[in-house]
Amino acid sequence: MSDRDHDSSTGRPALDRRRLLRSGLATGAVTALGTAAATSAEAAGSPAPDRVLTLTGHLPTGAPDFVHLPFDVPSGVREIAVSYGYDKPSVPAGTPGNSCDIGLFDERGTDLGGNGFRGWSGGFRTEFTIARDRATPGYLPGPIRPGTWHVVLGPYQVAPQGLDYRVQVTLRFGAPGPEFTPSYPPERARGRGRSWYRGDCHLHTVHSDGRRLPAEVAAEARAAGLDFIVSTDHNTTSSHGIWGPLAGPDLLIVLGEEVTTRNGHWLALGLRPGRFVDWRYRSRDEAFPRFARQVRRQGGLVVPAHPFCPYVACQWKFGYQDADAVEVWNGPWTYDDESAVDGWDARLAVALREGRSWLPAVGNSDAHSAPQVIGSPHTVVRADDLTRDAVLDGLRAGRSWLAESAAVQLEFTATGHGRQAGIGERLTVPPDAPVDVRLAVSGVPGGTVRLLTDEGQLHQESLPADGSGTVVWRTTASLAAYVRAEVRHPRADGTPGKGNAMGPDLPWGPMAALTNPIVLGSEERLERTRGTAVD
Repeated sequence: MSDRDHDSSTGRPALDRRRLLRSGLATGAVTALGTAAATSAEAAGSPAPDRVLTLTGHLPTGAPDFVHLPFDVPSGVREIAVSYGYDKPSVPAGTPGNSCDIGLFDERGTDLGGNGFRGWSGGFRTEFTIARDRATPGYLPGPIRPGTWHVVLGPYQVAPQGLDYRVQVTLRFGAPGPEFTPSYPPERARGRGRSWYRGDCHLHTVHSDGRRLPAEVAAEARAAGLDFIVSTDHNTTSSHGIWGPLAGPDLLIVLGEEVTTRNGHWLALGLRPGRFVDWRYRSRDEAFPRFARQVRRQGGLVVPAHPFCPYVACQWKFGYQDADAVEVWNGPWTYDDESAVDGWDARLAVALREGRSWLPAVGNSDAHSAPQVIGSPHTVVRADDLTRDAVLDGLRAGRSWLAESAAVQLEFTATGHGRQAGIGERLTVPPDAPVDVRLAVSGVPGGTVRLLTDEGQLHQESLPADGSGTVVWRTTASLAAYVRAEVRHPRADGTPGKGNAMGPDLPWGPMAALTNPIVLGSEERLERTRGTAVD
């Protein structure tokens, strides 16, 4: 679905992606039904009958990522209903078939980052409705104003034969319903002051492609022992105004969005209520920095999600210079999580060697529906209190570690030169001063502790059968620019794993816990690095 100069099969000039994006239709037709009857009913002073518009067309291979189909909305419309379908021809093995998403923009237009967004359901629904007082999950209730509206199609994949689509728009007339009143969650819960708080920052509901209701997500988050969650439905903020009654003194609910682009997904964490972040761009469009700044201006965080996910359009292509953290653990532990941790660790070593700020790691469940488990994994963050701003500050600073469940407990410190530092902090010590690294862990029966630095793994130790133990290891700042810890389960074959031993299975067992680093070094070397200095 990239720009192309020519169609190799015909030799004719190919369709220009941006021209198609502006004009809306590739090849299509609009059929209006009920116009004469509507005019007659309006003249008689009675509500007009439904008006049905049918939009059809063909999208070739190489069509634009997003195609906007215009339709006119007259005065007096109380509800818009949309349904759609597209053909799914047979394709050769290994060739992508047709897959097409859908959304809606109102009369304010389709400009990138503009105000016209009214909803998105991706490929999860074939129909939706929108009115002043209510809307299908994924869509925003609100005024139905006259003007030119647009259905937006997102041809995620197009078969070699192309994609034939048919969209039916039904305009229903009558008095508008009452104004929708959103109920946003409070930005504070009952915390424990400065403490460690557990939270899952990547969750989906029926407002995108999840199957859990927001109430079910909140209930399962409580059952998992979480203190906070972040709502991150794909490309929509429609759930923001639903969460208010579901929060409480025991659960902080932070608003967000998973921004699903064609070149990777990212989490916008800590959005202000109802603030939508656009997703209609690729890395070559150079639009990502603009939207990253938009999130930061709200005090939020920009977090690339599952950067090594093997699915189409999921791999991260935007780089990390505009990121505040990176999701290195997404759901059950797999090969792409292993790659994400390795890539993060490599960037960590380079950043500290060059005296630059380092990028913290986070872990989330990305749970959509059962049997995916909310809170497995999650991030444990040290925050000044259980508030939106304090939690985001802790994540931004890297004062956090990752756990597969609330059953895993961990304490990680480095002590030297009469000082002590914890996760995400900087320990200022002379280069050759002894530094004692201590990890206390529980909840990982038969697990393996790994201590890693910029030199790689420098210490490994097994936990007893009950899963609780304390590991102490000595180093110096001249030997380690940082130290971080991993706690692994035994491998499937029962062995603890062996560094760099590649084979048919992962070299290590699944992750049970992972810390952000403690940074070591002289005051001069650490001056520009991320983390709270410990003097």
